Formats: sequence, C-alpha cells, structure tokens
Amino acid sequence: MAYPSVRQPRLADVITERLEAMILEGSLKPGHRLPAERELAERFGVSRPSLREAIQKLAARGLLTSRQGGGTYVSERLADSYGDPMLEILSRHDEFQLDVLEFRDAMEGITAYHAAMRATPADKEMLQRRFEALDKSYRDPDQQSDPLREAKADAAFHLSIAEAAHNVLMLHTIRGLFHLLEKSIVGNLAHLFERPNARQLLMAQHRGLLEAIQDGRAEDARTLAHEHLDYVKTGLMDLQRAESRARRAERRSQLLGDPHPR
Repeated sequence: MAYPSVRQPRLADVITERLEAMILEGSLKPGHRLPAERELAERFGVSRPSLREAIQKLAARGLLTSRQGGGTYVSERLADSYGDPMLEILSRHDEFQLDVLEFRDAMEGITAYHAAMRATPADKEMLQRRFEALDKSYRDPDQQSDPLREAKADAAFHLSIAEAAHNVLMLHTIRGLFHLLEKSIVGNLAHLFERPNARQLLMAQHRGLLEAIQDGRAEDARTLAHEHLDYVKTGLMDLQRAESRARRAERRSQLLGDPHPR
C-alpha cells in the first residue's frame, strides 16, 4: 500500500504562522515596531532570508507595514478591525451608556474569570503596573483635572485583564471597543465623582479585582468585576433619574408661569 508523502512546511511559512499567532494573542499590538531583523532571526533561530520572506508575506496581507526611516510595524488598521459605523453612533449618544455598561458587565466578568485562571507572571506584573498608573491618576491633582487621562488609565487596566485572559476573541473584541470604552468611562467618572468618596471606593473595587486575579480566585474575580460595573451602572441610573425629575420640574414651572400655555 502506497502512502502519500509528507510535505515538510517551508520555514518561511512556519515563521509567518508564528508572527500571525503573536499578533492574534496580543504579543504584537497594532502600531508596535518589530525587533530588528537580526534580533528577530536570532530569537526564532532562523536565517534572515527566511524571516524576510515571512515579513513580506504578512506585509502583502496588510498585517505589517514599513515606515519611512526604517522599521517594520504591526499595521495600525488592525486596531479598527472590529470597527463598525454603529460604534461611532454609540460613542456620540450618551443615552446608550447603560447598553455599553451591560455589555461590559457580560464581557469583563468572563475575562476576569479567565484572567484569574490563566494569568502568567508577566501578565500579573503588567496588571500591577496598570493598577499603579490608575491609582496615580486618581491621586494626582494634576491628572484629576484631566478626565480623559483618568479614563485612559482606567480603560488600560481593564484591557490588561482581557490580555491576561488569553482568549483572542475576547481580547480583540474589547480592544476594538477601546475608544468607545474610554469615552464611556470619561462620562461615567464625571458623574460618579460627584458622589462622596467615589474615587476611594472605585480604587478599592479595582484593588479587590486585581488581588483576586493575582491570587487565582476566578469566581471572586468574576463577582468583583460585576459588582464594580453594577456600582457604575447604579450611579449612572441615579443621575439619569435625577436629571429626568429636574426636567419635569422645569417643564411644570414653565407651564405654570406662562399665562397662555400652548
């Protein structure tokens, strides 16, 4: 009986698959520069011509780009791969913030669970650094005057949890929503900081979530992520109800003050 011959994969194809996997898993992020060709070839233990061929294939697919002045970069367009015109609409309409928070609750609860199960020492180190940056943004009076910087630090901490979950679909979905996530957090923080001790409570929630992931307590991490987002959602709903009551009172005042209501 004759058996079909086994074809050995070409080295350039193997390198291509490795680089694709690194982009998918988030090791290589949109906009990041690849190491120098010689360094990358040494890391992979391959020849520079094979590496160069793999890079050319990925460039032809739109995954890598070369910039003037040298260097090969992961394409910035990959950050928009999960883009949708609906997301742009959502980002401009505050009344849909509750929808964003409900989606975050569903996604971030499960990513926190998996992060606690799967986070590597490198993931935990990154989580700690992002948490410290977030803590600094809440404590530093100069940063407190810039809601966008606070929101970026907050969103970066939550994104690092998604990275630690090691699920490429979860990661790229949340990363694709990063701009919308930042804008949602800007609005939410502005409302929440009107409440007494809101910053301290939010940091306590973030710290509890960090510690649960660091300790591998998956169910606790999922619960804490839900409790954090439920607190944000409750604060937003309270604000919306207060604004609705104020608008009704204003309409009644205008009606009673108008001798010729229409």
